Amino acid sequence: MNNKLQTEEKKGMDCVAIGGGTGLATLLAGMKKYVGGSHLGDNHRIEHLSAIVAVSDDGGSSGRLRDELQMPPPGDIRNCMVALSEDSNLLSRLFQHRFGGIGDLGGHNFGNLFLAALSEITGDFAEAVKLSSEILASKGHIYPATVSDVRLAAELFDGSIIRGETRIGNVGRAIKRLYLEPQDCQPMPEALSAISRADIITIGPGSLYTSLLPPLLVQGVSKAIAESSAVKIFICNLMTQPGETDGLTARRHLEIIGEYAPEVRFDYIIINNQPISKLQSELYELEGAEQIGVHGSISAETIEGAEIVYGNLLDEGEKVRHDPNKLAQAVLGCSIRR
Repeated sequence: MNNKLQTEEKKGMDCVAIGGGTGLATLLAGMKKYVGGSHLGDNHRIEHLSAIVAVSDDGGSSGRLRDELQMPPPGDIRNCMVALSEDSNLLSRLFQHRFGGIGDLGGHNFGNLFLAALSEITGDFAEAVKLSSEILASKGHIYPATVSDVRLAAELFDGSIIRGETRIGNVGRAIKRLYLEPQDCQPMPEALSAISRADIITIGPGSLYTSLLPPLLVQGVSKAIAESSAVKIFICNLMTQPGETDGLTARRHLEIIGEYAPEVRFDYIIINNQPISKLQSELYELEGAEQIGVHGSISAETIEGAEIVYGNLLDEGEKVRHDPNKLAQAVLGCSIRR
């Protein structure tokens, strides 16, 4: 058992979630309900919730802003801010609003523009994120994986090099080596501090090559995770992603994580074992996606030292998504299993 989880003086746990995209936002939306809850026992109460977010996006509004203003892409950061917002109504809807039209403003997201403006005013993207989170009454801390202007690059098995998250997301099986440019980009000290004092660290769910691996490629992040005494949890995706993880099993996802962060050892692997509906299966099959974890799942012997935690984690909507509440309960349940 993690010594921190046994500390009687603590009023709850310190939790760090690492990743990007909608997967990380979904997890945070569930976890925020346990932040500071006086009605909860200490085993389920979160004292500090932090997110360490990938900043290698180069598409859409985020990509345009990073090219025009030489700032980190704000999209995944914005999604996490909204997910952690105490007010999930008007202000959150405002931050998610996307402008229509075909002019210069068309396609831009208000929250992205707000972060861009604050970045120029403060001269510091990380400070802009902090101030924006305060405006949204965020129930957690959000840290960019790095404040450097990083780009995702991949060497393919044929020796060619491709650059950019958007392109890399379409050539997953052809990737020989994934890396960041510059490779010596540094993490925020606050992010490393959050990792060092964490009781729980989660990686996933999220796009393997474009959301989960980029934060681990930032210098010092994987080492900090390995040295932390936190309970370490990997959350498996629900579906494969066409072009990025075609045919990859839950086991192969973990093996690839291990290739890039060999020092990180997971204590728990959380996997959904509820089959999606026949209609969902047919619709996703048309897109080239298939469910992960239900058929041909992994065993405890597959990942040394990790306990496999299965459960019905599906949301009830038409799209195949994790249910935020079920996912948060599964994560927090791991903290009291040991």
